[in-house]
Amino acid sequence: MRLLLTWFINAAALLALPFLMHSVQVTSIGAALVAALVLGLVNTLLRPVLVLLTLPVTVLSLGLFILVLNALLFWLVAELVEGVHVAGFWSAMGAAILYSVISWALSTLLLKQDGRP
Repeated sequence: MRLLLTWFINAAALLALPFLMHSVQVTSIGAALVAALVLGLVNTLLRPVLVLLTLPVTVLSLGLFILVLNALLFWLVAELVEGVHVAGFWSAMGAAILYSVISWALSTLLLKQDGRP
């Protein structure tokens, strides 16, 4: 149940992005749900490998390269999912940061510490 609620929270965060950034478009709730699922899979499967491969750059940049990596993955998901469009890299950077903040805030408000909604 917690996994489904987290998925809906992430989809809601995606739906909020076009209201905050005009360079991000989400055409429907279905597109947001698919994008949230794909983004979760990409962050679970692909991100750890990329973090490991880019570890020297991340260390040299004092961890700021993680933001670039997040933006690239967000941009990749926007390119893969029909109905989600991001204008460019800098838009993806801002959208990834806003998405993280909105998702964190909603998760903090809606999910309890013990794991029960």
